[in-house]
Amino acid sequence: MRIDRDYTLETLARLVRINSINPTLVPGAPGEKEIATFIAGSLRACGLAVEILEPVPARTSVLARLAGTGGGRSLMLNAHCDTVDVQGMAEPFSGATRDGKLYGRGAYDMKGSLAACMAAAKALKDSGTRLRGDVLVAAVADEEYGSLGTTDMLKRVKVDGAIVTEPTALDVCLAHKGYLWIEVETAGRAAHGSRFELGIDANMKMGQFLARLGELERDLRSRPPHPLVGPPSLHAALLKGGAGLSTYAPSSTVQIERRTVPGETEALATAEIQAIVDRLAGADADFHATVRPFFARDPFEVPASARIVMAVDRAVAGVRGRPAAHIGETPWMDAALLQAAGVETVVCGAGGAGAHSSVEWVDVESVIQLAEILAEAAIDYCA
Repeated sequence: MRIDRDYTLETLARLVRINSINPTLVPGAPGEKEIATFIAGSLRACGLAVEILEPVPARTSVLARLAGTGGGRSLMLNAHCDTVDVQGMAEPFSGATRDGKLYGRGAYDMKGSLAACMAAAKALKDSGTRLRGDVLVAAVADEEYGSLGTTDMLKRVKVDGAIVTEPTALDVCLAHKGYLWIEVETAGRAAHGSRFELGIDANMKMGQFLARLGELERDLRSRPPHPLVGPPSLHAALLKGGAGLSTYAPSSTVQIERRTVPGETEALATAEIQAIVDRLAGADADFHATVRPFFARDPFEVPASARIVMAVDRAVAGVRGRPAAHIGETPWMDAALLQAAGVETVVCGAGGAGAHSSVEWVDVESVIQLAEILAEAAIDYCA
């Protein structure tokens, strides 16, 4: 499949030069509207049918479709178009290329892969290839926070397979971790600091809990690891307690992040923390605490035998001249949402470095190769 190199690299540079910082992460940031307008215009000019979607006001996604002849499997090429902030970056929106690397916020995470999705769709259209199934390009909003874009897409369209193009250096990712946010609050009794007989210090009770939580954290990391993503883990991310220096703390809270591996559930992870609270309460009549999970994202795993995996494996081998490497990733991705909705999903994206850091770049040759891989996988899967 012939990839239009000039289109791909010009599109990539233009994408990086557009500020698409997620406004939920940085209040006042512009979000996805400008970049979505550019993506929609570019894909429309390539001959695709294009919709601009707003899952909530001012949060914009693009859904483009290359229609098939009918009766074949449909495939979504999924990439997010929002980014994190640019604090500390010397050239956040330059799109400059040096030594085969294109620099700027989002170049690696994940506008390089987005450009490859667009270039793959253009190549399929330009070649006149007639696939039985539809090929969709989903440039989604808000992956960096709440995944509004992909969640909305799943309500609007039905597809058989998806390639989420988060960066993998062209390896084929079959699993990633999930995560769970849990708040634990210990209850005390406020009293003047001189009246120890009246007060119960919630911060001291929290200390007891944190000591046991540390034991659980060490236990998690010592468990047999998942073969692709390693062991589960947790950390105590945020602590808050007390009302004043001369007051026994009436309450104390900790917010915990628990990273889950395929096979673990929200209920299981929550129960392990509840068990700590229950043991402490059983040993101390003054220990009272509540456990409240308040956000969860499931882990993801797809078998190597899945049709979408085999299609991408063959495409990678054909383009790179060697068998595809199967890997796991530790960060969460929209792949889990797609898989949970019954869409067989795999992850394969460009190479580079610097996601969420002060220097970010994508390898431009990996973007060209990814575009070819996506086009060849689409031919394989949708034919």
